[in-house]
Amino acid sequence: MKKGIHPDNYRLVAFKDMSNEEVFITKSAAPSREKIEIEGVEYPLIKLEISNTSHPFYTGKMKLVDTAGRVDKFMSRYKKHYEKKK
Repeated sequence: MKKGIHPDNYRLVAFKDMSNEEVFITKSAAPSREKIEIEGVEYPLIKLEISNTSHPFYTGKMKLVDTAGRVDKFMSRYKKHYEKKK
């Protein structure tokens, strides 16, 4: 490996999937302002909208994940287009 191109601040970080509250711990250099305590140990916390525990490809369950009303925005934007087709 080339020297000086990889971060030196790798540490254990907790990643939390906000759609199903699943938490997993792995090494990361990503910055975080929040912390979480797991089994008496405090870890930096990084919140995820979706992970392998909630993604339909990995779970086999089709579930609509609408985090910011994206589907509603799309439908309202293209509502006239769909009405013309009918």
